[in-house]
Amino acid sequence: MQDVLARLSGKLFIAGQFVEGQGARLQVRNPARNTPIGDIAVATSPEIDSAVAAAELAWRPWSRQPARARADALHRLGSLILDDASAMAQVMTVEQGKPLSEALGEIKKLAEACHFYAEEALRVHGEIIPNDQPGYQSLVMREAIGVVAAITPWNYPAELVGWKLCAGVAAGCAVIVKPSEFTPFTALYIAEKALQAGIPAGIVTVLTGDGASVGLALVQHPSVSKIAFTGSSQTGLRIQQSCPSIKRLSLELGGNCPMLVTRHADLAQAVRGAVRRSFRNMGQICIAINRIYVERAVYADFLEQFATATRALVIGDGLLHPQADVGSMAQLAPLQKTRVHLQDALEQGARLVAGGTAPDGEQFAQGFFFQPTIVADCTHAMLVMREETFGPLVGLAPFDTLDEAIALANDTPYGLAAYAYTQNLQEIHRCAAELDVGNVAINHVDAGIMNAPYGGRKQSGVGVEHGREGLLEYFQFKHVRLHHGVGV
Repeated sequence: MQDVLARLSGKLFIAGQFVEGQGARLQVRNPARNTPIGDIAVATSPEIDSAVAAAELAWRPWSRQPARARADALHRLGSLILDDASAMAQVMTVEQGKPLSEALGEIKKLAEACHFYAEEALRVHGEIIPNDQPGYQSLVMREAIGVVAAITPWNYPAELVGWKLCAGVAAGCAVIVKPSEFTPFTALYIAEKALQAGIPAGIVTVLTGDGASVGLALVQHPSVSKIAFTGSSQTGLRIQQSCPSIKRLSLELGGNCPMLVTRHADLAQAVRGAVRRSFRNMGQICIAINRIYVERAVYADFLEQFATATRALVIGDGLLHPQADVGSMAQLAPLQKTRVHLQDALEQGARLVAGGTAPDGEQFAQGFFFQPTIVADCTHAMLVMREETFGPLVGLAPFDTLDEAIALANDTPYGLAAYAYTQNLQEIHRCAAELDVGNVAINHVDAGIMNAPYGGRKQSGVGVEHGREGLLEYFQFKHVRLHHGVGV
């Protein structure tokens, strides 16, 4: 792992080559130990222009390659990633903080995205549209959109690169990845695999640096045709407002995801789901459960079981304890926000049921650790119920009718995902129909799968990722109306 970090420190990947960045350096730290692991270069304006020029030169020839050629390249990329998954997972853990077992699972999902979009590349078809007069024929063609800037976050530094990179490359685009400055080495490692896979120079680029300079420069660059971004709603809005010209946008933004548990639920199943989706990756997931509404008749039972299961979670340094349930948080800011939301809830009368402090022990003293935390008897005046915490904190409140629960669940400007547990068929259909989100998971908490569209509504974003629909986000449509004169 150390040799990987050493060879990637300070590097940019431009025009199929790793080059020493000329800009200022930013230190990257292991959040579990708060120790430095390397540094990155902030890409300069000339380097950004050079990268975009190389991408612009490369994408048209790439898009004109047979779909099979692009598919074969992505299959090679997926295989190379899987072959080196263990080393890639170690790099991710040391820069992000999640347990090694979690990181390994994420690397495998990255490989899955490569293979999935390799197959989808072969199934992009046009259409022939009937005309309303003889002698004419309309063809609808799908063409690659061009140069794409993929601006990715720190919580899933491989998977969220893969969703954009694999779909864009499959469509025939050139993709410039700007990873988070907190987790850059995973993206640079992916670029190394793209080079080994023989993907042409300029099709995959990685530019490191902060969002305010490098990210904004890509958003405003006249030769970048599409922005694919995952991150906070506030940053997504700034990206939308910062575009100086019309660009295609895919914005997968924040959530404030609710979970509903009715008296008809399998409580043990609901508890398992609540623990998994509230605290996995220390709650640093866009579709994490922020707030749980439980029917009053089962509220006390659910809360007791949920608290017991939460207290049993194992916290550890992701490298030293690869099978730990949760690791450290990835950085200080979301840890501070978690503390603020917790204090606000307690001051307004919420009841602390589990967690609430950093874990005891010298091994946790330097890192960004916090115990998975539950507060009960919450109201919508509390920040934990109104805002995305993005940390290991969840609020609970009782409800009396499903109408009330659905109204509370929808009482948010966000609309990414929602969860419901009930064995009642009518309640299942009501939740599916009336929860105002892009993704609803019923009696489980895995709201997204690779072969179905995934996206939000309201302030949770525009566009979709995953599935065939995610691939089509990287195409533009062309209508060709031909007069051939036959049948006139």
